[in-house]
Amino acid sequence: MLNLLARVFIKDRENYKDGEVRTRYGLLCSALGIALNIVLFAGKYIAGVLSGSVAIAADAVNNLSDAGSSLISLLGFRLASKKPDPDHPFGHGRIEYLSGLAVSVLIILMGVELFRTSVEKIISPEEVKASLVSVGILLASIAVKVYMWAYNRAIGRKINSAAMLATATDSLSDTVSTAIVLVSMLVSHFFHLNIDGWVGVLVAIFILRAGYLAAKETLSPLLGKAPEKELVESIESIVLACPQVCGIHDLIVHDYGPGRLIVSLHAEVDGSGDIYEIHDAIDNLERDLKEALSCLAVVHMDPVDLRDEVCAKAREAVAEMVKTLDDRITIHDFRMVPGTTHTNYIFDAVLPVGMIISDEEAKKMISDAVSQHFPGCFGVVNIDRSYI
Repeated sequence: MLNLLARVFIKDRENYKDGEVRTRYGLLCSALGIALNIVLFAGKYIAGVLSGSVAIAADAVNNLSDAGSSLISLLGFRLASKKPDPDHPFGHGRIEYLSGLAVSVLIILMGVELFRTSVEKIISPEEVKASLVSVGILLASIAVKVYMWAYNRAIGRKINSAAMLATATDSLSDTVSTAIVLVSMLVSHFFHLNIDGWVGVLVAIFILRAGYLAAKETLSPLLGKAPEKELVESIESIVLACPQVCGIHDLIVHDYGPGRLIVSLHAEVDGSGDIYEIHDAIDNLERDLKEALSCLAVVHMDPVDLRDEVCAKAREAVAEMVKTLDDRITIHDFRMVPGTTHTNYIFDAVLPVGMIISDEEAKKMISDAVSQHFPGCFGVVNIDRSYI
């Protein structure tokens, strides 16, 4: 169904990185989700009335909340596609993350309400009646939810949408909960064992877990999570493929919403080279990054002396020495300034993510190590932090 609708409403539908195509997929999937969830709500509500099952009735209300979640996702995609303006020069892409978080909150609230209702049903149980109509509706609901999970997950991955992946997680949770409700009704019918309230509690736990996972997935980029390893490797591969670049450091990735990345980095280049030629190569490198990764790239030229063999050997020795302190520490911008009484080794040391030590403590630790390992030398250290 989705592929047929995509052929009708989305031009160039295979170009998932295009902002317009991405938005149209989001709107289409959200609209389809609203329609299917309303149909499921109506069907399950009828089944709940016929059977008298609180679990089925709660599952029906859950589908109604899913329709509301899809409506939020639809609005999120529409607002996120707004063009940049003076107040928001990087666009409105993070609204999509906010809509995904809103969906997660609705899932959690529905889980809490279902848990409360189910506990009441355990305390005051009522007879559950099974019928072919009710069983058929639940089986059809499972099939529809599996389909919704599949298309939301597939499209969500292709267009890198946290909101759609949250919806996919919710659909999978709904599939499990409806299956449990169905088993509960059959057990009540064939074994005369009323477990309706207990099953409602179990369904509530599934829903709460799905809401928690979805919230975690959508909240992380809002808080500024580290870039994916594959993205970092792709950036490094493209940058180091440039003949004029001999090293890379201070890589930072800013996420302003799906498809709205800004990459900044320092590229080490030969300080004795032609500055105009190197600058042209850096311009080309920024364009290569933009075309390959759909990002805005800012590359800073960092000149290094590649001809001074003494400096190069000293740099290598210091780099090996700092790894004895922590093998994740790296250095860059190394210079030697000889004096009459001592030589200054001036460099930046990059501390890894998660290294619990203050900048001043790290500076003293590395400077003391330089003096100890290289007699007659002082370490003049600037501390950097890694963001990848």
